[in-house]
Amino acid sequence: MRVLVIGAGPAGMRCAESLAAAGMEVVLCGEEPALPYDRVALGRVLGGEAEPQALITHDAAQLRALGIAYRPAVRIAALDVMARRALTARDEAIGWDRAVLATGSEPIRLALPGAELPGVFVYRRIADVLAMRRHLVPGMRVAVIGGGLLGLEAAAALAGRGARVTVVHAAAWPMERQLDAGAGALLARGIASRCGLRFLMPTAAEAIEGEGAVRALRLADGTRLAAEMVVMAVGVRPNLALARQAGLACARGILVDEAMRTSAPGVLAIGECAEHRGVVCGLVAPALAMAETAAATIAGRADAYVPRPDAAVLKVAGIALFSAGEIAPPGTEAITLQDPGAGLYRRLWLRGGRLVGAVLHGATADAPFFLDLIATGREVAALRPMLAFGPAFQEAA
Repeated sequence: MRVLVIGAGPAGMRCAESLAAAGMEVVLCGEEPALPYDRVALGRVLGGEAEPQALITHDAAQLRALGIAYRPAVRIAALDVMARRALTARDEAIGWDRAVLATGSEPIRLALPGAELPGVFVYRRIADVLAMRRHLVPGMRVAVIGGGLLGLEAAAALAGRGARVTVVHAAAWPMERQLDAGAGALLARGIASRCGLRFLMPTAAEAIEGEGAVRALRLADGTRLAAEMVVMAVGVRPNLALARQAGLACARGILVDEAMRTSAPGVLAIGECAEHRGVVCGLVAPALAMAETAAATIAGRADAYVPRPDAAVLKVAGIALFSAGEIAPPGTEAITLQDPGAGLYRRLWLRGGRLVGAVLHGATADAPFFLDLIATGREVAALRPMLAFGPAFQEAA
């Protein structure tokens, strides 16, 4: 069976590897000219801790040994579902029996006046990182728009290379989707002190000013923030252009069932471009799980993708964070454990005697314990007196 996997990110690579191991004839097309690489580690390259080759997960020899025909710098421009044929941007036809769309997401580029000026970047791919490295000089004033995970990662890396960085964020605290106000405030203070950067929150960018180059970022209140470089890290959106051209059913993402099948026979979708039960994933773990399910479906094995609660164990600027489940949801009770001097913070949310969400800041060793409680929905009323202290203290409850 000939399988065309479109997209060489983590999900596409995992699916291609599983399919090749099952004896399929696999063609893996990546739009970027690079070999498959670890996108999670881009901050190490931006910060100068590693060079691009250190991020490569599979070199050409390994891909050949796996039985994967890798086609870098190949953009699939059209998908003919009826003829089971793909057309590249260079008008080359590729036939397939099954196709897997792993087209991922594209960075949101704010439509600000001045966004086209040299010195304005997005943070998503290795090419973006290398372009920022070429532009940056020590002491340069940099404005990072967006205080989510990617924005903080970019800000810390640029500060580590000697830039004077200001993070402009629309919410009152960073990573507001993963953290509550308490953990967010601790994170902002910790990053500011460790990296020497500053935050402007809540505020919004209104325009990028300059002639021939970036000179300032104008904020919604009229303040002009001097900057010679602007990085937009305000989120991503699923890349649906190919799916829509092919006539696949889409909402926020490409609609898929439990087997990762789309609305078109023989076409599957996985990772950040796929939407399952109204949810578009933004983390690596569910994307890899989707990849395994798609490979099983193509191989004829019964399998179903079962989403787990959103969870992330992160390290931002050396600060350990864990976030899982529902964060500060309405109709819940909260348990808080905090040691400000040590920078430790835990907040748990319970509904009906069951744990539904958790945030840990500063120490995350107990993350698997809390994630299991959220995923299983186990009754925790009897554990409540010592619950925030983690599994080691449960016998005392």
